[in-house]
Amino acid sequence: MSAAVQSIDAKTADAEQELTDGFHLIIDALKLNDINTIYGVPGIPITDFGRMAQAAGIRVLSFRHEQNAGYAASIAGFLTKKPGVCLTVSAPGFLNGLTALAHATTNCFPMILISGSSEREIVDLQQGDYEEMDQLAIAKPLCKAAFRVLHAADIGIGLARAIRAAVSGRPGGVYLDLPAKLFGQVMNAEAGRKSLVKVIDAAPAQIPAPDAVKRALDVLKSAKKPLIILGKGAAYAQADDAIRSFVEKSGVPFLPMSMGKGLLPDTHPQCAGAARSTVLKDSDVVMLIGARLNWLLSHGKGKSWGDAPKKFIQIDIEPKEMDSNVEIVAPVVGDIGSCVSAMLAAMGNNWTAAPADWMSAVAKKREENVAKMAPRLMNNNSPMDYHGALGVLRTIVKERPDAMLVNEGANTLDLARGIIDIYQPRKRIDVGTWGIMGIGMGYAIAAAIETGKPVLCVEGDSAFGFSGMEVETICRYRLPVCIVIFNNDGIYRGTDVNSAGDDPAPTVFVKGARYDKMIEAFGGVGVNATSPDELKRAVNAAMDSGKPTLINAVLDPAAGSESGRIGNLNPQSVLSKKK
Repeated sequence: MSAAVQSIDAKTADAEQELTDGFHLIIDALKLNDINTIYGVPGIPITDFGRMAQAAGIRVLSFRHEQNAGYAASIAGFLTKKPGVCLTVSAPGFLNGLTALAHATTNCFPMILISGSSEREIVDLQQGDYEEMDQLAIAKPLCKAAFRVLHAADIGIGLARAIRAAVSGRPGGVYLDLPAKLFGQVMNAEAGRKSLVKVIDAAPAQIPAPDAVKRALDVLKSAKKPLIILGKGAAYAQADDAIRSFVEKSGVPFLPMSMGKGLLPDTHPQCAGAARSTVLKDSDVVMLIGARLNWLLSHGKGKSWGDAPKKFIQIDIEPKEMDSNVEIVAPVVGDIGSCVSAMLAAMGNNWTAAPADWMSAVAKKREENVAKMAPRLMNNNSPMDYHGALGVLRTIVKERPDAMLVNEGANTLDLARGIIDIYQPRKRIDVGTWGIMGIGMGYAIAAAIETGKPVLCVEGDSAFGFSGMEVETICRYRLPVCIVIFNNDGIYRGTDVNSAGDDPAPTVFVKGARYDKMIEAFGGVGVNATSPDELKRAVNAAMDSGKPTLINAVLDPAAGSESGRIGNLNPQSVLSKKK
């Protein structure tokens, strides 16, 4: 045998002996599907995986708590339409991430929670392994789909199924269980490469039926007082041009839900945000685009909707959403981009805009409410109230429309929603469907990472407490995040009193707390602002510098009201009512 032939045979043998393992196959599968960012917390058994993913060029963001990492992954999914990935350790870490996974599913954000886990043979016999838990069984009821991969050869298929489940149809959260033994499994490298799957057309368009489009337009055309409601599903669709063209061509007033703000500017002449009560009560035909008739819209009934009978048109990708609270006379099932484009095409060139008297009535009410609010937003009180502080931030956002706004709290959330105008789509992200607290720092970090834009994060002092330690994460990665904490010494307000003892009332925090000192401990910029003028200077300086900044905005402890506008959801004692 010649030397050349022997050399070829040796190379072939070497190739046959080339090996890979579970670590590398998971990383290769993620990269093959353009997933290049992981949010998580290191620990057993995924610490080495995080190191190896980082070395392979994936950006790995390490948080201080899995729940915050999960929230970051969930909003990354909303902003990019790709599943955000959260990586956690087993059992307690998995449970921490599970809150965010359930939140993602409820809000229709594509997300994959990947958790290391104990070996099946030990879990099934309940032999007491380190952090032993049947994680797959626990995750299933709280997410859109859940999968476990036991063999390295199935990693490609497992991730492909998770991606498709997360983004197809109505998006949501998916759990992917990876037992510790899987990471170290070894197989032939070439066979491993062939086992990986590049997901093609993960979220295919779902075209609406022509009859459904015609029916919806006929109902809309018949309206004397029509209204369009734009939800966060419309923002997620990234069909911005089609939605704007449809709304403007229809001539119908629109009401944006909080994360639907900016699809058309809040200052648009058709925007009815400042006349919300009027349009909900008086409208006769309501078209929902990517919005659900849940508690945020009083389930489509009750006092806020008035006494006049209404007809509802609903555009949604999920057929089961129709008739969930009230009768939908014109359901249009399909992805929002396809549905809106089909309706726009079917309107033709002779569409008649909404009745002039209705548009005039809405415009009049909007202008009245804006004029009534204006003086409250211009006060320079010290200590501040909510309106003076939010008036400053309203102006800053107007001057910086490209910045991301993250918002959570009770009064801080509720009032900011109505006061701060948004000018571009997907620039306002907040608590979403559940109305929870704790999303702030995770959302702010992901917003900075995924968009590359400066972030203004407006927090109630109570809301900040759920994720405040992540200011260290913000400083560690040197992210352009400016956090403003509305500090009124408590939940809702800081003036409640315990009439039965020496302990503080349940809603009261430490008086005069200086949250700005927290970020200084990690090398960030801390500012204590006691007036709207000081707040304005501090926020502008932070946004200009791009340095991690926390501003303690001192509010009057008496500022605020119980649960903002949703105090009716907090049950009261029958006995206390009788007193």
